[in-house]
Amino acid sequence: MDTWLTATEAAQHADRARQTITAGAAHIKPATIRQWRSRGHLAPAGLAEDGRSHLYRLADVARAEVATRARALRLVGIPQGLTASTHP
Repeated sequence: MDTWLTATEAAQHADRARQTITAGAAHIKPATIRQWRSRGHLAPAGLAEDGRSHLYRLADVARAEVATRARALRLVGIPQGLTASTHP
């Protein structure tokens, strides 16, 4: 069964993943989820009951986070390959 998330919930999920990888250096906001959508990294899976808010599949959010991770790490000054377990 798919887990469906709003942009805010998707951002919270992706933020937890990115925080683990970057030792707290990179944050993801709902606006980031909307940017991922506009850049083609994430496709909406449906609409919330309000008929306006997009819903995203959890697995799709995880794939988008991985796809955008390298750039995010560079933007916050963490070299590629450096993770929370090796970050001082």
